[in-house]
Amino acid sequence: MNPRRPNTPGHPSPERLPEFYEGVPLKRLFAWLIDWMVAAVISALLLPLTLFIGLFVFPLMVAVVGFFYRWSTLAGGSATWGMRLMAIEMRDAEGFRLDGRTAFWHVALHYGLMIVSPGLLISALTTLMTRKKQGLHDLLLGTVALNRAL
Repeated sequence: MNPRRPNTPGHPSPERLPEFYEGVPLKRLFAWLIDWMVAAVISALLLPLTLFIGLFVFPLMVAVVGFFYRWSTLAGGSATWGMRLMAIEMRDAEGFRLDGRTAFWHVALHYGLMIVSPGLLISALTTLMTRKKQGLHDLLLGTVALNRAL
């Protein structure tokens, strides 16, 4: 138990409360796609500020904008806009909403897994195979994605 956070709730049990985890992998996939589209739109809106030089490095620009977008939305509400549309949210190892540091590392590890070729595939497989539907970066941080409407 964390002395700074008494009465730590933890994660819901997948055996006793499976509704928290039902459909989460597919919802995370759709949220991920929505978030990439949001990052692309934000990047396109920023192009005039770069005097359109950003067109030459647009994929990199989308990745950088996407990183900051994901970090800020996870730190601010424990869910990206895509996650909110899919009615899921992230919780830390103790069951609380993500703070800025945990959100940063969650996004950084996710990007790291995307860079390493089998990393994203392994993460997708762990999402499908673990009891709490956790990706590899979730397992490393102890985070989970839960259905928010519950």
